[in-house]
Amino acid sequence: MMIQNAPDGQPRFVSLMAEHNQLCEQFARAFGNDRFDKPAPYEETIYVIGHHDRGWDKFDANPVLDPKSGFPTGVGGAKGPGGAATTKLSPDFNQAKHDYCGLLASMHTWGLYHARYGFSDFRVRQGGSTSTPISPEMADETNEILEGEIARQEQLKANLAANPETAGWVEEETLFRNYKLLQFCDTLALYFNLRHDSDRAVEVFTHVPESKNNDTTVTVTPQGNGTYSFAPFPFAGDTLEIHSKGRYLTAFSDDDRPDDLGAHIAGLPTEEQVFTFVAA
Repeated sequence: MMIQNAPDGQPRFVSLMAEHNQLCEQFARAFGNDRFDKPAPYEETIYVIGHHDRGWDKFDANPVLDPKSGFPTGVGGAKGPGGAATTKLSPDFNQAKHDYCGLLASMHTWGLYHARYGFSDFRVRQGGSTSTPISPEMADETNEILEGEIARQEQLKANLAANPETAGWVEEETLFRNYKLLQFCDTLALYFNLRHDSDRAVEVFTHVPESKNNDTTVTVTPQGNGTYSFAPFPFAGDTLEIHSKGRYLTAFSDDDRPDDLGAHIAGLPTEEQVFTFVAA
């Protein structure tokens, strides 16, 4: 679950991980122009970008309330359950679609604990780490899962390499080109999912793939009124309108906490935050 920050006393915009993934997919489908190549294989890469965190589904259906803040736990808020488990569950979900989807999803979740393979400077929290921290009490379980993901990746690479139709997909330049695109889409979505518009400043995204051989840096600058400029512009066309889904929550007090937080959130109307992307 994505918990957007907000000024004190104001409702916070909360998005399910599936809605975060939908936002990522909007970026991925629009990505590509004369300078930036579209991903190949296309459908498999778009699929995993649009489903890379789907291991969170059962946790989002049964959220936990943080008693200190009065909001659900999740990314951008208090830490809650699910982090270690989803490291395996999200690749499982994607592998059921295709081995290549499982491979990229596994690389994504492993990379969250290892500075995204060094291909991103994005930090969820100001001054925080580029890696997901591992708490001491979860270290053994998390490290065992991560070792399992390395084994999964080696097996999936071997499967794909053995098929002439997919062997080229796991060549290092092609594989990491699509991994970098996944990281760009994910971190760009986090920029919007987690930060209130008053808190969005200039953000620099590194290692955005122009092709399988070249990366560049993309700078995003707020222009006001929901408009953000990109330099360079990595999307098709001159402008792009983006819709981010969620719902607004006011902090719960001890007296008004719902008995079933998941059902309460599911019953709230879905709203949208709309953004316009333009070339700098």
